[in-house]
Amino acid sequence: MSAPEWVRVGRAGRPHGVRGAFVVEGASEDPARFAVGARLFVDGRPVTVTESKVSGGRRVVAVDPPVPRGSDLMVSRDALPEPEEDAYYAFQLVGLVVEEEGRTLGRVREVAPGVANDVLELDTGLSLPLVGACVRDVDLDGGRIVVSPGFADPL
Repeated sequence: MSAPEWVRVGRAGRPHGVRGAFVVEGASEDPARFAVGARLFVDGRPVTVTESKVSGGRRVVAVDPPVPRGSDLMVSRDALPEPEEDAYYAFQLVGLVVEEEGRTLGRVREVAPGVANDVLELDTGLSLPLVGACVRDVDLDGGRIVVSPGFADPL
């Protein structure tokens, strides 16, 4: 059996309180990921959420066993539900080629959280907003994203 593929659902951030809880940086929007009793993985080892709340608009959790600050909190890709039709997970966009009117702009290196929306960070240094006005088509099977003209520098 091959090792599962992991998806990051957050990162252990700054401590919160004195009982080992921490702020989850870049927390998944799915509240079930951090429910008491939920199982996460750190470096391939399971940890269990023992406390969970929202404080100041941020997810705060404690896990057993404790994990070091900066640890990636992961789940197996197999544990994720299938996205709805015409929907996708951000990790599925990484590696896709981005095209504008037939010209290649680069490959998605990362989907970064932004203030108003997520941002496609390309390997060419270009950043594109992940909004409907910019992203016209996401073709996971074809391995490409088509964007509207005007969001990248002209030729």
